[in-house]
Amino acid sequence: MEDGRDFIDCLGSDVSMKILMCLEDPSDLLRVSAVSSSWRQFVVANGLCKLLCLKLFPEMSDVCCDIDSSQIIEPVEFRSYESMEWSCLKREHKVYAFLARGLDSSVRNDCLLKAISASSTDNYPDESIQNTLTSNDRIGQRASYWSSKGESDATVPETLTYNLMAKMCLVTEIHIQPFKAYFQFGFPIYSAKSVRFLMGHSTCNMEPKSGRDESSSSQESPHEKYVWTYISPEFFMAQENRLQKFKLPKPVLCIGGILQVQLLGRVQRQEMDGLYYMCIAHVQVVGRPLSSAFDVEILDRSGKCKLRHLSEQHLHSCEKQSPQGEKLSPSSFHTFSARVRGWEQMILNTLFRDRAEELHDSDLDLDEDADYEI
Repeated sequence: MEDGRDFIDCLGSDVSMKILMCLEDPSDLLRVSAVSSSWRQFVVANGLCKLLCLKLFPEMSDVCCDIDSSQIIEPVEFRSYESMEWSCLKREHKVYAFLARGLDSSVRNDCLLKAISASSTDNYPDESIQNTLTSNDRIGQRASYWSSKGESDATVPETLTYNLMAKMCLVTEIHIQPFKAYFQFGFPIYSAKSVRFLMGHSTCNMEPKSGRDESSSSQESPHEKYVWTYISPEFFMAQENRLQKFKLPKPVLCIGGILQVQLLGRVQRQEMDGLYYMCIAHVQVVGRPLSSAFDVEILDRSGKCKLRHLSEQHLHSCEKQSPQGEKLSPSSFHTFSARVRGWEQMILNTLFRDRAEELHDSDLDLDEDADYEI
């Protein structure tokens, strides 16, 4: 302002909060915090990045981001002029700023990483759950689909369990295509009556083995292997050979990266043996996965987790160790940080040409290989 008074001091904290909470882009909030040290202090002290993140993704309100100084793995550097509470507020600011930015990417329809298991499989591996990852119901001259075992009871359910491409993923829709048996008389479609979706995390410390289809002698035990933090309502499934879209009532933040598709009620008998089967050609998950610059470690059954920011060196190391064709996508964090610093400098040069040295670049950078408990 012309008389030299600070804009926030002039308006007061309440009015300033209302104005800043009208922002919808995390980048704009970072630009605000780059205007001056007092503006940045206001943004950090009032937890505006956290409030914006919860505004963009209400599901995260159930995720308690507890930056407790006694549990921070990466020690906070002691400074006589900086309280521990302020250090924790700055960490929380950085975590939520990156979460808001990291999840605010383009919606993807390929959020499935791999198949874990099916509750049953008729002819393994020809009718394996792995086939549901393929977008077409035919590969060359061969049909591509998963088939359950036959049942005389039409109420026997089936489950398909998958790993999402990130341990933290905001899921909005699941698409399923029932299989049409074009090689059987009448071209029957082996759909389910309805479908339900469960999301959560594994109770095992080790990654689940992929591609393992359960037989009738070794049934999957979901209550022992997984903790479900979200269960969707049932959706009606049409007996049609098309990609059916099931939009969740609201986006769901899946922490743990496990999705289970529950197929409820059988509708089609096989003429050959008179048994009911379910067959699925393709499963697709739509959502926003967390950036590969983060890793999530589940701490307990409640879903409390530790969010870890990986250094670029660590990502390159993982990429080298990954099998060919499964390389990690490069981190966008450093590019994002560079853009933020560019915005800071532009704003400072425009508004405060003589005070550019007051802004510290490191204040908007997350510590590499740092752990943040959620």
